[in-house]
Amino acid sequence: MAKKAINPIKSLKIPQIIILSAKVCAFVSKNLATKFAAKIFTTPIKHKVPKREFEMDSKSSKQLLYVPVINKNIYVYHYGQSERKVLLVHGWSGRGTQLFKIADELLKQGYSTISFDAPAHGKSEGSNTIMSEFIASILEIEKQFGFFEIAIGHSLGGMSVLNAIKDGLKVKKAVIIGSGDIVQDILDEFISKLKLDMEYSERLRIFFEDKYQVKMDDFSAYRAAQKIKIPVLVIHDNDDPEVLVKAGTHIYQNLENGFLYLTDGLGHRKILGNQNVIKKILEFVKIS
Repeated sequence: MAKKAINPIKSLKIPQIIILSAKVCAFVSKNLATKFAAKIFTTPIKHKVPKREFEMDSKSSKQLLYVPVINKNIYVYHYGQSERKVLLVHGWSGRGTQLFKIADELLKQGYSTISFDAPAHGKSEGSNTIMSEFIASILEIEKQFGFFEIAIGHSLGGMSVLNAIKDGLKVKKAVIIGSGDIVQDILDEFISKLKLDMEYSERLRIFFEDKYQVKMDDFSAYRAAQKIKIPVLVIHDNDDPEVLVKAGTHIYQNLENGFLYLTDGLGHRKILGNQNVIKKILEFVKIS
């Protein structure tokens, strides 16, 4: 019997009802459509915690941590007992236990991990957030828990780790997995999935810059990479449909002390549990 063809890895799609709502807003008013797009862009999906993450959840000591800069509480997980700590940062619509396979292997190597549900994610409060709140959470966690030897971030968490290091997070090394890169590219991709005219990508950027009084490109990962001196391992899958591999290679090219590891066929999330990827992370961590 012939083997069934393997389904190609697909990017997450925006529900049709949201696309139709965006088009209705655009018909009524460009400003309304921009505000609607901004609302959707900053609203993560809170997925149910899968059974595979239950062990890390149950064995972690947990606490609510107040982050004064953003006036929000976040849910923090401390997994393991070692004083040698690794910070784990999930991506958009992720959870603090999502990197559990990496955490389990780090525990075997004598580390403990600190992770968290970012604002509006997992068990943390709120329904809307942006990357600057991820970064503020990371920096507050460092204040409360002390020095981290390593920081590991996935997707938006990777961008946040690089920006946090640029803003003062002290770590010996960092690992970023499937990280986004240029903010405008992310906005372009979002507007494309929302099936609005591309002018809304620029309108969305201006909306956020006016609201938060920041330059969005300042948060682009490659810009942070240019200011980072510590060793950084960049891991990305050639077939990632959500964050194209060019993001990872561009970040790597802008690092002074970067290492690049590309995989095939793992996409955006399976990469987190792949044994070869975890082995590569552990090898990188052990290098003096």
